[in-house]
Amino acid sequence: MDREIDRLAQLSDSLRTLGLVAEGEVPRFLPLAGGVSSDILVAEVGGRRFCLKRALPRLKVAALWEAPVERNAAEAAWLRTVGNWLPDNVPRLLGEDPAQGMFAMEYLPPQRYPVWKSQLRDGDIDPEFAAEVGARLAEIHCRSAGRTDLAAQFANDATFEPIRIEPYLRATAARHPALAARLEHLATTTLSTRRALVHGDISPKNILRGPAGPVFLDAECAWYGDPAFDLAFCLNHLLLKGSWQPQWKVRYLACFERLSQAYLAAVDWEPADVFEARCAALLPGLWLARIDGKSPVEYLTDEPRRQAVRQAASRLLEQPVPRLARIAESWSRQRDT
Repeated sequence: MDREIDRLAQLSDSLRTLGLVAEGEVPRFLPLAGGVSSDILVAEVGGRRFCLKRALPRLKVAALWEAPVERNAAEAAWLRTVGNWLPDNVPRLLGEDPAQGMFAMEYLPPQRYPVWKSQLRDGDIDPEFAAEVGARLAEIHCRSAGRTDLAAQFANDATFEPIRIEPYLRATAARHPALAARLEHLATTTLSTRRALVHGDISPKNILRGPAGPVFLDAECAWYGDPAFDLAFCLNHLLLKGSWQPQWKVRYLACFERLSQAYLAAVDWEPADVFEARCAALLPGLWLARIDGKSPVEYLTDEPRRQAVRQAASRLLEQPVPRLARIAESWSRQRDT
């Protein structure tokens, strides 16, 4: 209890230092659920609300998964950078306290900014919104491609490797020895490709459906590297949703198609077919990782459905295809279990 009181007192002091809370004001802190890698709270004071986020050294998952807390600063930098380009598509950064590993950002009420994952879960499946996600994500990559200043600022390999490559690709390789060489090749290719500013966690749970389009959250994996990771990471969830809610599989695949088409139409930093082939190669590795890596999706607990994902992903890892549409076609033919 004393430790918790001290923690909240430190947060209050940070808010005063940032000018967000006046002397004499006592904020009320409310935890937000859902994150595994950070403490996220809403601070209420004087009729105002804002979010606070502080990275954890050990993630809240079953497997041992540790990551540098410096990723908090990387996320704040990502919000600041992308906010200059697309102010309607990221929360506004209000202040940062690096000594406490904390930053504050605007609070976006769920009534106006519902979480895309929740809508997909409940059958509100809009391919046009998926296309907006693809277009805005591509714009971030386009604006950052070839920027040596951003490459230096976001040279976060020491974070990206332990929080993305190891728990997804390498941990999965340990569970699937027959696919280990292929998964290690994907890990090496991803880490060695430097093209644009990568968010690192483009998932429906980190995308709000706002009045002016998608709003991207949770960029603590921000890294200057391979933008194919972002696209594959997001498309992966649309495939997984089809196993979770097979009655809507066709509609999820329509979102897959519109998102990938909108994104690929904007690729200009390298030949689009080269980029797409790299993304299509990576996607089944991430697909399998959400079943057998360190961060399995929480909603797929039915073993026959998990096995269907393993079979589809393994087949595509063994025999890669160069086009994302081929992956969608393969999954559409997979028999629902």
